[in-house]
Amino acid sequence: MYVTISDFIKEWNKEAILTQQVLDGLTNDSLKQQVYPEGRTLGRILWHFTTNIPNYLNKFGVEMENLENAENVPATSKEIAETFKRVSAQAAEAIEQHWTDDSLKQIQIAFGRKETNASILMGLIKHIVHHRGQATILIRQAGLKPFGVYGPPKEDWIHLGMDNPPL
Repeated sequence: MYVTISDFIKEWNKEAILTQQVLDGLTNDSLKQQVYPEGRTLGRILWHFTTNIPNYLNKFGVEMENLENAENVPATSKEIAETFKRVSAQAAEAIEQHWTDDSLKQIQIAFGRKETNASILMGLIKHIVHHRGQATILIRQAGLKPFGVYGPPKEDWIHLGMDNPPL
């Protein structure tokens, strides 16, 4: 759990870099990859967690400008990646401006539960991580090599002297 805003910002920035590396490896065509025929596309999932950042923070008292045209998924992977980079940096600044270390202990109602602001911030990171995991599967289904977020993808095991990943 986060005790200081600095603790949160360190983790936020680390996760933002990992997410950015995933986004930077995409192609425009890969954005069309769907979970299932009626399901979300990769582009929709990525755009969802990107546009959700200011919406989420505003809901809990961290003022941030919402994205214009948030309902429209961009046609290019570059636009999604650039928007995520900008929004994640703005989020860190907004949190530092609006909350103090003591703010992290304050309790709010979040999704029907009493949560500390520290837990609310952790929830934002977990939301992005959840969707980043979904994106990784769709990236592979789109024929691209996914970025190894917390470990290498199967293609990189050979560089570690292994023919196959361990079971």
